[in-house]
Amino acid sequence: MIKRLFDVLFAALAFFIFFWLLLLAWFAAIIDTRTNGIFTQVRIGQYGKRFTIYKLRTIQLDQNLKGLKISKLGQFLRDFKLDELPQLINVLKGEMSIVGPRPDVEGYYDLLEGENRKILELKPGLTSLASLKYYDEQTLLKKQADSLAYNDIVIFPDKVRMNLDYYKQQSLYNDLKIITATLVFIFKRVCFLIINFVFRKVR
Repeated sequence: MIKRLFDVLFAALAFFIFFWLLLLAWFAAIIDTRTNGIFTQVRIGQYGKRFTIYKLRTIQLDQNLKGLKISKLGQFLRDFKLDELPQLINVLKGEMSIVGPRPDVEGYYDLLEGENRKILELKPGLTSLASLKYYDEQTLLKKQADSLAYNDIVIFPDKVRMNLDYYKQQSLYNDLKIITATLVFIFKRVCFLIINFVFRKVR
């Protein structure tokens, strides 16, 4: 109950503070992708229950290649995690928590066995130590000869281990530590991107 109360208060406060930013990013996504700007997908939630996650759409149709691509604006939204702001709604609905394993698609967490299946007792979260470690997962996978195999053999088992550790050590204090680490990470990421932008302009 304490964790749920904390989630609701934190999400409501964040939604109130960043509503203008969410609205601005949403309108930008609408114009950029020529869609309603919202991406939805079925993910695995607590106890294996499926739910619909909300994100800002960051992929647009490539007119030349006749396929899909991440737009420059979409990459910007991903870099600053702005595309995940709509998930505050998932938290308020009780489908997600502020801290917890990142929700995955079917075929992963729902297939866990033994002790690892305890992870499904947790609500998926906006952030976790595993998500911070693999914040640039897509870039890492692109470097692999077989990205799917690398994910299944290396990344996913490591996420399971880290999330199981969280399950065993979960507390409000640990949640606050992870939230603080996330805010510090975002601040450093913003500074890094700004410095890179300024450096390219100077050159």
